[in-house]
Amino acid sequence: MSYVKTVNAVRRLVNDGTVPGVSYAFIDGENVQAGRYGAEALVPGYEPLKPNQLYDVASLTKVVGTTNVILQLVADDKLHFDDQIKTFLPQWQDSRVTVRHLITHTSGVTGYIPHRDKLTATELTNALLQLHVGENFEKKMVYSDINFIFLGWIAEKITGEPIQKLIAERILRPLGMVASTFQPQDPSQCVPTEVSPTRGVIRGVVHDPKAFVLKERCGSAGLFSTLADLVTFERAMLAEKGVPITPEQVQSLLLDQTPLHHQWRSFGWALLPTQLPTPHRCIWHSGYTGTALVMDLKTKQGMVFLSNRVHPKAPNEAFLERRNAIINTYLAEKAEVK
Repeated sequence: MSYVKTVNAVRRLVNDGTVPGVSYAFIDGENVQAGRYGAEALVPGYEPLKPNQLYDVASLTKVVGTTNVILQLVADDKLHFDDQIKTFLPQWQDSRVTVRHLITHTSGVTGYIPHRDKLTATELTNALLQLHVGENFEKKMVYSDINFIFLGWIAEKITGEPIQKLIAERILRPLGMVASTFQPQDPSQCVPTEVSPTRGVIRGVVHDPKAFVLKERCGSAGLFSTLADLVTFERAMLAEKGVPITPEQVQSLLLDQTPLHHQWRSFGWALLPTQLPTPHRCIWHSGYTGTALVMDLKTKQGMVFLSNRVHPKAPNEAFLERRNAIINTYLAEKAEVK
């Protein structure tokens, strides 16, 4: 088991200063190759990466947590993909938007909220529910946190519990993701993110502004997790064993689930074509803070990539192209692994 090209690409990402450090793992069935390289903090001082540190995984919350909660509710016949969201969120006025639109980012929900990050949770909730549907409805996949915030509220409406509590109870604990949490108790065990002009060094507190305001009622971000826990998650998904959704639902993630079926988006996950060993699809997702998960459900292989690309300064746009190149290197190299 060897991923020399991918590991070298990760090291170059650190050596040229694109990110402070990376924790990574490659999964091949029962085998796992893991490593870490570089620093976890540059400001206020240099700190080398330590094992078992918690990362703010940002939008990986959507696919590790919220997507699986929604799929569970569908399996339990408490929710359907064609249900209108106004059935659960009566403040929302547009009857066209369904659960499927939200989970595939084809809802077209758009609009500007003045001083969004300065609002209280109640004010932000009301403002989000007053947004409108734009011209992209169904026609275009436009990635938006709002879709998964709404999904979290729908899950709460059905169960009576906030989405982050549902994720902890239904996903993290059953899978044995014992380190993962929405409320880190010790900031020193967390990899820091941005040095904010208003918040200082953000460490042990969620980076995402909407999640910071909405707290346990945010289904789009907020999860802190370790490399080991995300390996646990991927291994369960790849083996379809111990995973919190049905094997049929796992396989459904390989299908384009958008209303028009040609936008390369499944339930929560993005679809990624690969030609090796034969043409097929993988699933993947990223997080704003510099995280990514890739899974090949056909070959039972996966990659976990954790960095803090927003430390010390966001947005670090140069990172995105480099991350995509690393994923492509991995996809090519994993076909060679025996």
